[in-house]
Amino acid sequence: MLRWRIALLVSTAIAISYLDRQTLPWALSAIQADIPVSNQVKAFLDSAFLLTYGLMYLGGGRLLDKLGTRRGFTCIMVFWSLACASHAFAGNHGLSSVFGLTFGVFMLATSRLLLGIGEGGGFPAATRAVTEWFPVHERSIAMGIINAGTAVGAVVAPPLIVYVLTNTGWLGLAPWRWVFLLTGGFGLLWTVWWWLDYQPPEKHPGLGAAERAQLHSVIEAPTATVPPVIPLAAILRFRETWAVILAKFLSDGAWYFYLFWLPKFLLEAFNLDLKTAGRIGWIPYAASGVGCLCGGTLSSWLLRRGAPVNRARKLALGASAALMPWVMLVPQLHSVGWVIFIFSLAFFGQQSWSTLVMILPTDMIPKRAVGTLAGLVGLGGAMGGVVFGQLVGWLRDHGYSFTPVLMIAGSLHLLAFAVICLGIPRIQSLPLSTSPHNPV
Repeated sequence: MLRWRIALLVSTAIAISYLDRQTLPWALSAIQADIPVSNQVKAFLDSAFLLTYGLMYLGGGRLLDKLGTRRGFTCIMVFWSLACASHAFAGNHGLSSVFGLTFGVFMLATSRLLLGIGEGGGFPAATRAVTEWFPVHERSIAMGIINAGTAVGAVVAPPLIVYVLTNTGWLGLAPWRWVFLLTGGFGLLWTVWWWLDYQPPEKHPGLGAAERAQLHSVIEAPTATVPPVIPLAAILRFRETWAVILAKFLSDGAWYFYLFWLPKFLLEAFNLDLKTAGRIGWIPYAASGVGCLCGGTLSSWLLRRGAPVNRARKLALGASAALMPWVMLVPQLHSVGWVIFIFSLAFFGQQSWSTLVMILPTDMIPKRAVGTLAGLVGLGGAMGGVVFGQLVGWLRDHGYSFTPVLMIAGSLHLLAFAVICLGIPRIQSLPLSTSPHNPV
């Protein structure tokens, strides 16, 4: 059916975004031959991406609420694809340092900042597309399919990047530069597909009568007036909003550590070469894709069996969070196979969790403000990644092992689940209005 094809289209964009953000972690060892990067500088580069990613998560949400999903996502994807390609031009070029950074690091940081600006609108756009095309009982499954794109991109990244690093060098450019040029090109190709294929259901020429009847609850009738934008202050005055943001701050602190530091952990803790790490490094990301589908499917299954939204979402969230503390065992393990298995459990649980958290905005506020709340939630998650990533870089450069880092990471989802249970006693629509002071 057409709406599931739309879910696949959006999932492909999310896959490209995760491929793009994995380029630096997996190409870092090759980049260091031209541009020296310490652990703290690596954390700085990760934070540069996350800072603008989080801010644009909010800004992108507001942009999408104004431009609409089709035009907004087009602008976002073009921008981030060009930003990804711009990494290829980083280098010292005989120039002096800037703000205490070598010029090569400064250029990489600038590219990461730009990439974050572009990619920050990806999930708000995905959330809007789900709200436009799927009724409530199907949204968690649809978001699971879309969120599975994170796994596809991350699974493809290790072997693809390693292949490019070991089999290119065309036109005299270092292979790591081709990593960024090729991945940036994928996004531009996707933009053409998106522009040709996406319309909201009330405008899509391919929507049949049967599917239109199924989507009657989400299709908006044409109107001569534009609905008033709900002010940000009106959304922020509810403790439920802050609970979702804080939960995302905690859980994504752990997630971005796994995402950005797993390649370095495998290379250093087990003295693996790049090809070997690339052959096994995709496995946890594959598990994360299964988690995306399982979390959303469990919640939708509970809803179909008559469970209220509050119970369906929280049971699935609790089950996801329960898988995360196992990473605390990793420092005691000496088998890379068992370590990959434990990380796979964590990745499965994280992306099951993430799918459900990103559905919460659709349960709590009307469609015209979904992009804004999704942006606030993403901003909280990115800031969690910045704070925890800086801590990891400092600990590693000051002689600490990964043990304290893994102990903290393993506890963050449990804390986040407690925040949701306490801060959102009942998941339901919030009484929002266009006035920041007088909600109805």
